[in-house]
Amino acid sequence: MKVTAQLNYLRMSPRRVNMMARLIRGEKVEKALHILRLHKRVAAKPLKKLVESAVANAENKGNIDVDTLYIKELKIGGGPTLKRWLPRAQGRATPIRKRTTHISLVLEES
Repeated sequence: MKVTAQLNYLRMSPRRVNMMARLIRGEKVEKALHILRLHKRVAAKPLKKLVESAVANAENKGNIDVDTLYIKELKIGGGPTLKRWLPRAQGRATPIRKRTTHISLVLEES
């Protein structure tokens, strides 16, 4: 049985989040949480919360053994970009792009 969780509009670039996502794709939930708990990258914290949320969804759904869950699918996509301007010398301006990320997670029993 599939269990899903989503995180939209995370104020972090998709490239940064994807580096952490590669470490946990296809792993058992317990091992993925262990990796995310011990990793020092900033993207580990929201991914850990998302995995814990999906596990809570599985527990509430009923008759799903949490110990057999693994990460079947973890999609990282770009959200809308916030565009800002930074003043520079001689009256110029430089664009600043503040990127956002959409994350979709699917857990399945093995």
